[in-house]
Amino acid sequence: MADTALIELGETISAALASDVISAEVIHGELMLNVRADNLPAVMKHLRDDQQYLFKLCMDVTAVDWPERANRFDVVYNLLSVKHNQRIRVKAEVSENALVPSVCHIYRSAGWFEREVWDMYGIMFSDHPDLRRILTDYGFEGHPLRKDFPTTGYVEMRYDDELKRVVYEPVSLPQEFRRFDFMSPWEGANYVLPGDEKAEGQEGS
Repeated sequence: MADTALIELGETISAALASDVISAEVIHGELMLNVRADNLPAVMKHLRDDQQYLFKLCMDVTAVDWPERANRFDVVYNLLSVKHNQRIRVKAEVSENALVPSVCHIYRSAGWFEREVWDMYGIMFSDHPDLRRILTDYGFEGHPLRKDFPTTGYVEMRYDDELKRVVYEPVSLPQEFRRFDFMSPWEGANYVLPGDEKAEGQEGS
């Protein structure tokens, strides 16, 4: 029954915003709207203000990186309607260098969330009043949640006792990455494990 109500809600929103909504589908018990990024503010304002929906709370903003896709990123907004006890996920596909219209003038909580998306993924939001890093440091290079970001990062920081300040240096590894095999029984070893030779001797006796 819950999925039926969400399907009907998706159809209602799609009909009202036919030029903005690309698709509406229920995935894992949650309604997800795929919308055009250019019209994102209009969609969000409609979802917030229309009495049928009243999605007054923006609970989260995040992104997903698909490096092999032309529109590399999905920008994802999670909204909540306390009045109707419903949640909705609004997703927009954007290219790597695209400007996504900010919705922080519609949802004040989106301001910091969009800063986090910029910091972690490098997605730019137009008309954002304060788009700067929020989780990483001022001199940080790159965006850590992109799938092409190196696992070691680009720089490391340490406190220099002589200079009496924190300094940044290029990452240097004393050895290359190694794959350690701790003889996990879950993966299975292709060699004789310690003690197995005794079992073989018992089978032959």
